[in-house]
Amino acid sequence: MTTTRPETTARSETTVRSEPTARSARTAHTARSAPDRLLAVLAAFDQEHTALSLSDIARRAGLTLTTAHRLAGALTEWGALERDASGVYHVGLRLWEIAALAPRGLALRQVALPYLEDLYESTHENVQLAVRDGTEVVYTEWISGRSAVGVHIRVGARWPLHATGVGLALLAHDDPNTQETYCAGELASFTPYTITDPLRLRRVLAEVRRAGVAVSDRQVTDDALSVAAPVRGPGGAVVAAVSVVVPQVDAQVPALIPAVRLAARGISRALGWRPEP
Repeated sequence: MTTTRPETTARSETTVRSEPTARSARTAHTARSAPDRLLAVLAAFDQEHTALSLSDIARRAGLTLTTAHRLAGALTEWGALERDASGVYHVGLRLWEIAALAPRGLALRQVALPYLEDLYESTHENVQLAVRDGTEVVYTEWISGRSAVGVHIRVGARWPLHATGVGLALLAHDDPNTQETYCAGELASFTPYTITDPLRLRRVLAEVRRAGVAVSDRQVTDDALSVAAPVRGPGGAVVAAVSVVVPQVDAQVPALIPAVRLAARGISRALGWRPEP
């Protein structure tokens, strides 16, 4: 679940200490290249911190206030950041324009949206599209009805692969070495039902490959279940996953599977995938 961290109020020091000592902060600062410091300013923003003061940026990026002010000013002038009347910074529209060019972002969403809407109309539940980024899934689209079960999802949200239906669908179709590395790593837990045993995760991934769908039962919240299917690109590789999330208490999994498969297959064909005869 998302935990909101308390914000730090503005301070007047020239150096904002994000390390135990000022000396270590200065050492870390001087060792970083100019591009690293610029990216650190952008990385200061995340799901929990969408609006930051200059001192917040400096603290979270590990920079001096002077450096943070200079970099934030340059990014604001270019449009990557925006500064409101109170002096608080937000992510700017220029970054959204650039991000829209990503083939797994807006372009994928535009192709998939008609099929996602059809899936929503047939279920009136949460419908999601996600892609993989390292050990996490990133949600690129989400459709929800007023009566749909509550989920901790929004466009751009990230969750570990093993804890979601879309993540299981993506991980199950990755190469064996990547799967083994993931299974051997730390498996974060969110509910008593989250898969945290590597042996169980391996069995689940094998079943996903066999069945062609993934079922994630109460892994993120204890009242929701998701059914997901992989989306394939022109060459047949899995490039995304689509899912529907329903209340666990009355989930009709056998009825959901064909609908999710149909949506995933439609998106795959729209992307140029053609199944072998």
